[in-house]
Amino acid sequence: MSNGFLSASSTEALSLSLGAHFAFGPGAPAVLLPHSSPVSLSCWRLCHGPPLICQGVTDVLCEACDQLGWTKPTKIQIEAIPLALQGRDIIGLAETGSGKTGAFALPILNALLETPQRLFALVLTPTRELAFQISEQFEALGSSIGVQSAVIVGGIDSMSQSLALAKKPHVIIATPGRLIDHLENTKGFNLRALKYLVMDEADRILNMDFETEVDKILKVIPRDRKTFLFSATMTKKVQKLQRAALKNPVKCAVSSKYQTVEKLQQYYLFIPSKFKDTYLVYILNELAGNSFMIFCSTCNNTQRTALLLRNLGFTAIPLHGQMSQSKRLGSLNKFKAKARSILLATDVASRGLDIPHVDVVVNFDIPTHSKDYIHRVGRTARAGRSGKAITFVTQYDVELFQRIEHLIGKKLPVFPTQDDEVMMLTERVTEAQRFARMELREHGEKKKRVREDTGDNDDTEGAMGVRNKVAGGKMKKRKGR
Repeated sequence: MSNGFLSASSTEALSLSLGAHFAFGPGAPAVLLPHSSPVSLSCWRLCHGPPLICQGVTDVLCEACDQLGWTKPTKIQIEAIPLALQGRDIIGLAETGSGKTGAFALPILNALLETPQRLFALVLTPTRELAFQISEQFEALGSSIGVQSAVIVGGIDSMSQSLALAKKPHVIIATPGRLIDHLENTKGFNLRALKYLVMDEADRILNMDFETEVDKILKVIPRDRKTFLFSATMTKKVQKLQRAALKNPVKCAVSSKYQTVEKLQQYYLFIPSKFKDTYLVYILNELAGNSFMIFCSTCNNTQRTALLLRNLGFTAIPLHGQMSQSKRLGSLNKFKAKARSILLATDVASRGLDIPHVDVVVNFDIPTHSKDYIHRVGRTARAGRSGKAITFVTQYDVELFQRIEHLIGKKLPVFPTQDDEVMMLTERVTEAQRFARMELREHGEKKKRVREDTGDNDDTEGAMGVRNKVAGGKMKKRKGR
């Protein structure tokens, strides 16, 4: 084309040559693209805003954004992408659900196009589910240029992960603990040529006591690299990490204080502790037709409440840390595919997971850390949509609730209920509670038998002591009775 734009055939040739280079390693020709490549009309469609975001993003990636339906950049993307393309280290502060993944994935893939290389980028995340989600976004954006990624998390066989690492993917998305395990034990695997390090949800990574692992990782990767640190909240630990890991960073703060998105309607319910289950059933009936995420504080309560709701005919599914990784992903996928309308989860699902159709978040157990409230309610009202969040406050939770109100800087209204209608549900809920307790007990005994039969020698759950914890917790409860 005479106007200097990349034609369809040249874009295809670029993808093929990069695909060949990526597929067959250093022997194939590298293709370099200047930062000042002309930008296509599709990239202008991406913007609908300041043209600054378009500068330097190659046409191939703009087409991928078009196909994904990314038509308008978010605030954090407008701030961070141009600076990342200039090669700056970045601290990105933005509320959850603000498009942080796109803000670091696009600059990394753009740089990868310019200097193709294996083991190019490492993304550290606090939870396994978030790691899989980030991997999906990298592969969707980079599908036309043959980008390969590997997810390295716990709960999955180490040998299959070692084989994936031996193929030297372009992007590794990992939780810190399992990555250290491979760096120490997988022969031939190292990150000495790494060009980009991303720490997503950095505050949560540090809160989960991964500080030692992060320090070890920083020691074995090159100092001459680009580092992106993204977080919804700026804690003292994050500031300390920033000083240790980033060089002359630029701060992109879309939200300076702790805040929730504008289109989120937030309510609370002050109720006696013994009627929590009854009020939950009432709310699910009142708001029937919506999809719900219900947060509980423990794995045991998550499982119990899921069984309770199933006994009452609701399509509820649990997600917590004592489930095997395959079951966790299965639960998440069923909820994403709308095969189930209610997901009961611990805080393992409160960070970063992007499920567009969550209409209502219920804090069945109030979070002990006020900042976790921000992340929980951030599962709804994402990317400009509206949503509801309802927090249950019992006689034991008043102080925790006051801390949350102080953190977000607003007083929450009461969710309207008809108490006489709630009390009419008590008998049915009590019966369902009894069945749920019986099922939990049977489940615990069954797991104990399985563990004794197999000698507890399987490579995933047993090795991590998860089965011991599950059965142990339930056996203690039975003795108490």
